[in-house]
Amino acid sequence: PFPLRAAVMAPPPPQKEIVYNKLLPYGERLEAEAARFLAHIKDNLARAVQLQELWPGGLFWTRKLSTYIRLYGRKFSREDHVLFIKLLYELVTIPRLEISMMQGFARLLINLLKKKELLSRDDLELPWRPLYEMLERILYSKTENLGLNWFPNSVESVLKTLVKSCRPYFPEDATAEMLDEWRPLMCPFDVTMQKAITYFELFLPTTLPPALHQKGFKLWFDEFIGLWVSVQNLPQWEGHLVNLFARLATDNIGYIDWDPYVPKIFTRILRSLNLPVGSNQVVVPRFLTNAYDVGHAVMWITAMMGGPSKLVQKHLSGLFNSIASFYHPSNNGRWLNKLMKLLQRLPSGVVRRLHRERYKKMTWLTPVPESHKLTDQDVTDFVECIIQPVLLAMFSKTGSLEAAQALQNLALMRPELVIPPVLEKTYPALETLTEPHQLTATLSCVIGVARSLVSGGKWFPEGPTHMLPLLMRALPGVDPNDFSKCMITFQFIATFSTLVPLVDCSSVLQERDDLSEVERELCSATAEFEDFVLQFMDRCFGLIESSTLEQTREETETEKMTHLESLVELGLSSTFSTILTQCSKDIFKVALEKVFNFAVSNIFETRVAGRMVADMCRAAVKCRPEESLKLFVPHCCNVITHLTVNDDVLRDEELDKELLWNLQLLSEITRVDGKKLLVYREQLGKILQRTLHLTCKQGYILSCNLLHHLLRSATLIYPTEYCSVPGGFDKPVSEYFPIKDWGKPGDLWNLDIQWHVPSSEEINFAFYLLDTFLQPELIRLEHYAAGKLEMSRDDVQQCLAIVHNCLIGSGNILPPLKGERVAHLVPSLVSLEETKLYTGVEYALFLSDNKFLFLPLAGYILDNSEDDTKSLFLIIKIISDVLQFQGSHKHEFDSRWKSFNLVKKSMENRLQGKKQHIRALLIDRVMLQHELRTLTMEGCEYKTSHQEMIRDLLCLSTSSYGQVRSKAQQAFFTALGTYNFCCRDIIPLVLEFLRPDRQDVTQKQFKGALYCLLGNHSGVCLANLHDWDCIAQTWPAIVSSGLSKAMSLEKPSIVRLFDDLAEKIHRQYETIGLDFAVPEKCIEIAVMLQKSEHPSSDFTGLCSEEIQLGIQRQKEKNAEAVRNYENLINMLLDCVEQRNLPWKFEHISIGFLSLLLRDDRILPVRAIKFFVQCLNHDAIVVRKVAISAVAGILKQLKRTHKKVPICPYEISGSPKPSSIQAGDRPDNQWLHYDSQSLPKTKEAWESCCFAEQIIYDHFSDPKFVEQLIKFLSLEDRKGKDKFNPRRFCLFKGLFRNFDDAFLPVLQPHLEELVADSHESTQRCVAEIIAGLIRGSKHWTFEKVEKLWKLLCPLLRTALSNITVETYNDWGTCIATSCESRDPRKLHWLFELLLESPLSGEGGSFVDACRLYVLQGGLAQQEWRVPELLHRLLKYLEPKLTQVYKNVRERIGSVLTYIFMIDVSLPNTAATKSPRVHEFTTRILENLKPLMEADEEIQNHVMEENGIGEQDERTQGIKLLKTILKWLMASAGRSFSTAVTEQLQLLPLFFKIAPVENDNSYDELKRDAKMCLSLMSQGLLYPQQVPLVLQVLKQTARSNSWHARYTVLTYLQTMVFYNLFIFLNNEEAVNDIRWLVIKLLEDEQLEVREMAATTLSGLLQCNFLTMDGPMQTHFEQLCKMRLPKKRKRDLGSVVDTIPSGDLVKRHAGVLGLSACILSSPYDVPTWMPQLLMDLSAHLNDPQPIEMTVKKTLSNFRRTHHDNWQEHKQQFTDDQLLVLTDLLVSPCYYA
Repeated sequence: PFPLRAAVMAPPPPQKEIVYNKLLPYGERLEAEAARFLAHIKDNLARAVQLQELWPGGLFWTRKLSTYIRLYGRKFSREDHVLFIKLLYELVTIPRLEISMMQGFARLLINLLKKKELLSRDDLELPWRPLYEMLERILYSKTENLGLNWFPNSVESVLKTLVKSCRPYFPEDATAEMLDEWRPLMCPFDVTMQKAITYFELFLPTTLPPALHQKGFKLWFDEFIGLWVSVQNLPQWEGHLVNLFARLATDNIGYIDWDPYVPKIFTRILRSLNLPVGSNQVVVPRFLTNAYDVGHAVMWITAMMGGPSKLVQKHLSGLFNSIASFYHPSNNGRWLNKLMKLLQRLPSGVVRRLHRERYKKMTWLTPVPESHKLTDQDVTDFVECIIQPVLLAMFSKTGSLEAAQALQNLALMRPELVIPPVLEKTYPALETLTEPHQLTATLSCVIGVARSLVSGGKWFPEGPTHMLPLLMRALPGVDPNDFSKCMITFQFIATFSTLVPLVDCSSVLQERDDLSEVERELCSATAEFEDFVLQFMDRCFGLIESSTLEQTREETETEKMTHLESLVELGLSSTFSTILTQCSKDIFKVALEKVFNFAVSNIFETRVAGRMVADMCRAAVKCRPEESLKLFVPHCCNVITHLTVNDDVLRDEELDKELLWNLQLLSEITRVDGKKLLVYREQLGKILQRTLHLTCKQGYILSCNLLHHLLRSATLIYPTEYCSVPGGFDKPVSEYFPIKDWGKPGDLWNLDIQWHVPSSEEINFAFYLLDTFLQPELIRLEHYAAGKLEMSRDDVQQCLAIVHNCLIGSGNILPPLKGERVAHLVPSLVSLEETKLYTGVEYALFLSDNKFLFLPLAGYILDNSEDDTKSLFLIIKIISDVLQFQGSHKHEFDSRWKSFNLVKKSMENRLQGKKQHIRALLIDRVMLQHELRTLTMEGCEYKTSHQEMIRDLLCLSTSSYGQVRSKAQQAFFTALGTYNFCCRDIIPLVLEFLRPDRQDVTQKQFKGALYCLLGNHSGVCLANLHDWDCIAQTWPAIVSSGLSKAMSLEKPSIVRLFDDLAEKIHRQYETIGLDFAVPEKCIEIAVMLQKSEHPSSDFTGLCSEEIQLGIQRQKEKNAEAVRNYENLINMLLDCVEQRNLPWKFEHISIGFLSLLLRDDRILPVRAIKFFVQCLNHDAIVVRKVAISAVAGILKQLKRTHKKVPICPYEISGSPKPSSIQAGDRPDNQWLHYDSQSLPKTKEAWESCCFAEQIIYDHFSDPKFVEQLIKFLSLEDRKGKDKFNPRRFCLFKGLFRNFDDAFLPVLQPHLEELVADSHESTQRCVAEIIAGLIRGSKHWTFEKVEKLWKLLCPLLRTALSNITVETYNDWGTCIATSCESRDPRKLHWLFELLLESPLSGEGGSFVDACRLYVLQGGLAQQEWRVPELLHRLLKYLEPKLTQVYKNVRERIGSVLTYIFMIDVSLPNTAATKSPRVHEFTTRILENLKPLMEADEEIQNHVMEENGIGEQDERTQGIKLLKTILKWLMASAGRSFSTAVTEQLQLLPLFFKIAPVENDNSYDELKRDAKMCLSLMSQGLLYPQQVPLVLQVLKQTARSNSWHARYTVLTYLQTMVFYNLFIFLNNEEAVNDIRWLVIKLLEDEQLEVREMAATTLSGLLQCNFLTMDGPMQTHFEQLCKMRLPKKRKRDLGSVVDTIPSGDLVKRHAGVLGLSACILSSPYDVPTWMPQLLMDLSAHLNDPQPIEMTVKKTLSNFRRTHHDNWQEHKQQFTDDQLLVLTDLLVSPCYYA
């Protein structure tokens, strides 16, 4: 009757599980286990939330959920997935949630959202506003800088990642809402612009489906791209805008037409690389800091590729052509890293895109339309354009890593284009002996392309034939003298042998005739494999013999292996084992024979060489245990038995070398498949009985290793083979043809792993070993600990060593520790039990009682022979292994996981994806999954047995030997991090040692306890757990430990410890929550989660009593938190008030108190009083803390001001427009400053309590204030002090909260301070005044008016007393006062500052300072003060001819600010502020006399303002100097450059700028040069190009050769920095070409040479091409006849003026020379002929001869490196001529 029901109940498929679980030997049991675990999690998590218990219940079960995901992947139904996400989203966005909890929830939520293809927008929708509110509250916190909130450093990246993960699921109307929210922040003159763009970049969703594009990016795209195009000076937010565009392009390939913007995009990306161009160049510093992120630029480019127009590919080729020469290894600079990154990221970006278009499963994300998919032709074009730079970058100075990664990806796409040129470089590198760098670089690149090479495929079928020659030639790289070469060779050989079965298939040639040509070739080549393996072994033996101990060091040095040796050992053993794994049986037999003879016929020392040989033997035995053990075990056993027949040997201190070596060999070869060892168990048992109790330490340690390895082999689960094809290669060649398997990936579904699972026989063998060897030792130790048995130290150590080895050998069959759970550490209404995982092992039960032996033992040794540190070390090891060890160590597992990922990366196929890894790697991954399970199996329950051991570790951590302490502490910290809540149990025990009333604590114990509190850098810090109960214990204890007898400040180590503790607490403290309420919304979702099916939980819902209890408990918890908080503050205050507490502890305690300020609770009165008194403390440290704290307290006490919403349209009385424009509009006019309608009466102003007693009392007390002012006006560090924002906040808070109550007390002090011109007093008064002005924001009109009456005279005095030291402080003071304030409320200040800034009283310095201060105020006001800006400009204009340099510079900077508002942004109304255009027109009028004059302009102005009017010309020069300062100041600051206006000034600058590099020029010339350099780097709009060229052409006709020369240098930089904008305009290209060729024929030699340099540069970056017409033009010029030489007397004056013909001929030669120099690193087809043409002019008169010589020597210099290749391009005759020309023929012999 029920079959229907069953069909309905089939569980929905899991979202995405970890496939490797199914391949485990016990895989079938995991289905049920996972279902049980998940049901548990769902139920308990839902309960915890309904019971309002976020901690410990909620956190505990969310942590279990992340463990579940680690173990099984996302193995839950879609319904559950959505519920988990919704629940966590609600939890994360609880407003008052403690930060550490928020981060925990956020990390899990990110993990759940990670694979966005699993949930579509229909399944899930998340609101955006809660996230925005959270970011605003945390990242832009108003209270953090006052110390009322402490956030960890990691919070920013966690939050941003969280938003990124939620972004795809924002609702469709989110975009419009976001634009409404943040558009008002977009003011380009303000920091808010940065904030707005950052938010847009983070939040705007770009993955909406095409149907919704109207609601998505189409709302903002045009506006933002318009903004981006119009900005020229790279402000900080431009980078964020680019990131946004890159993401938009990637998510919507084919839906946006980028073509109109492509030239602009590429020009900006090229500029952003900051490449050095032209001669002696100045870089604007902001370009270095604000450049684009290479990763995003690459994303943008790859997303725009493809599609019908091919425009992007054209520009990309242009980009690489123009920067290719920068990749040549001889170039180096700080720009190199960016270029390398570009090279590495681009191919991987294209591969990612191809994968998405061709191989990836379809998901809900928008697919790429067919029309825009990359075609094969697109891919080929891309590979061709990038391959040249990559091949150059192989040998770069920064190493070949980036190039190798690029090649790996390129080879996946087009092996036939990529691999041959790499091989061409590799073969010669393998031959050369003199350039090892070349070898390592090429080998690492070949490793990258190995997989593509070996698998051949349809594109590159001849690939595999290269493999054998490469392997044979790589063998000499195994070289004992060159470490890095040796390692890369090992890696190379291992990589290839992993990919290829080493089987000799030459016999197939006789049997089959259906083979292709390549296959036949391969078959005959495989005959060499055997030879290769044997040669490799010979090389290894050579390596081993040269690294024995005797050879490498003296007797006295260390006996351990050095780091390098251990790396070589690792490389050698892993390579050898890979080779043997991949061998056929025949080759293996030969190799085994060889290694056996080598091992047996020599005797090695056991430290270095012995380890390597033993490793090689182990590798052989592991591959085929049966054959190998037959050889090795009997041999070793016989030798050892023979050598230990005599009992005297057992007692020898030094053993025979041969015995040690055989023991070592035996202990290594037993690390094999346990089943194969059972045959030899009698023999091995006998050996152990003979050798385990040798007296010689070296001997018994080796024997212990043997025991350890035997136990491990018998009891662990592990795969027994890693062959690249399941089933191995031992089939006859007729059935199985190995060549088909070259480079083949493993098949996940038929991996067919051979597991070793312990059989009952093996388990019995293990128990036999443990009974025989472990039991007796345990009994002896027990007797020793009880004092019944005397043992020497050595015996104790030997005992312990045996026990330790047994423990780590059989760790995984020993049962978990017994014992009760330690209850009542934390109260919880939810079960906090651990889940057990099955790992395929049944436990040995009889051993469980013996683990407790060590507890009395440690105590016994500590009491009786504390200096036996070696035994104590072993005890610590044993305890920590008993606590942690389940068959593998955590750190080993982590490093294996890391190396697995590295290998995976180096050999993966990103193009096809889908886990196409090699079989060995896949097996490795399954094994790692098993280890992961064994490590998480136990869980972390804290039982009584753990408690006892951790207490033991604490004893050892406070013992008297430093080394013992530090080892014990490490184990102690690891244990604390493992078990839940054990810290609460341990803290009181640690604090015992710090109690001041204890008399019996030694200094050692005291130090040990402090270290235990401090923790290590990664683990827990006991002193700072984020929990009120713990802090309330530890902080007061640390402070009062200052009174302990064991404490002494004479000991530097103790002082340092306290410093570290205080520093760590300050660094790691995060504000701890006081409110743990759970909102209703979470609870609803929790109920749904509990009801969801599959797996459904068998728990019923909660009854109302339970829920009531939960709410009750939560209220109690909140109350308790508040109580704890206040108690802690009172305890700390009590501590400080203790008599005779050393000063250090007083400071620590005040530091702790300052951490306890919060923004949600006001500090208790007692603490407020304490801090206010501390303002006048003797110690400056304390005063600093107190200043911040009181500022914070005042913020807490701030009364809230009512906010009145206003409508701008009503106030201004203008109608509401339909679409909003930015800029000065009628509706924001009313905010402008207007001197006609300033609020100067009480009525106009007033459209705008009991004070806290303690603070009021103190600050009304004149004595207190006097003392405070005295302290504040002291210097702290001479000359280093700055305006201190903390003190400013303090005063601002005082005046904000108490109005003008304290002015009467302060007034006399202020007047006194202003009059004193010392640096520190001026700073103090500036801080107070700024605080006054800002604090008076909400005062009544009368109070404000009174205030300004007091302030105006003060400020006047101050400004006239200004000095070099203080003008910065006053600038900061005024700028701070004006920040974010309505200018109409500060009209007194602005009128005061505008009185007469340049009065000339007090000299130029005071004038410059006044301008500086004024500029600070106005800059903060931005667009709101157009009237003031006009007044200032009008005042300044006549004064532009200032003589003093400092005033000129300041005026330049002020002008920048005046005109900053005049920008051309899209969709913006014209500004009411001053316009550049009108200003420049007036200036040009005054500069006319200079423009027209012809003679050189000298700086002959006297440095004083003369009485009479000087002539116009002198005035002009003065004016020009100021204008230069203005242009230089605005180069980096304003948003868009006013190009049209500046162009009119260019001809003048060209005339002035000096040509030589000489700094002795006067200011005018230096400035002109600098100005030109900065202007040439400017970004041009396409419509400005013709204007600039117009000016350049006009200047090129000028009769000053300086001007013509400078035009060329200007041109070089300008073209490179605007490359694609010029290239897009054909007319411009032709103009430039004409200009350069015309200047080649200039009469002035310098100009001609510069023109040649420019031409060669333009050719080199492919701006111009060397075409037929150009070549013929130069050849014609070269043929000009030379004038006849006239006979002259030697004494006659040489004819200086060259004739026109000579000039033209020189121009032709220069043209040819430019072409030759334009390709410094290769030889194009036209080059040989040009060189021949050039050589014909070697005997022409000067300057032609000189040019030819220079060109030839440069040619030789740049082509010398690769001359062997370049030679090929010339015919023999040409080579002969060349060799003659270049002299010293020996170079090219």
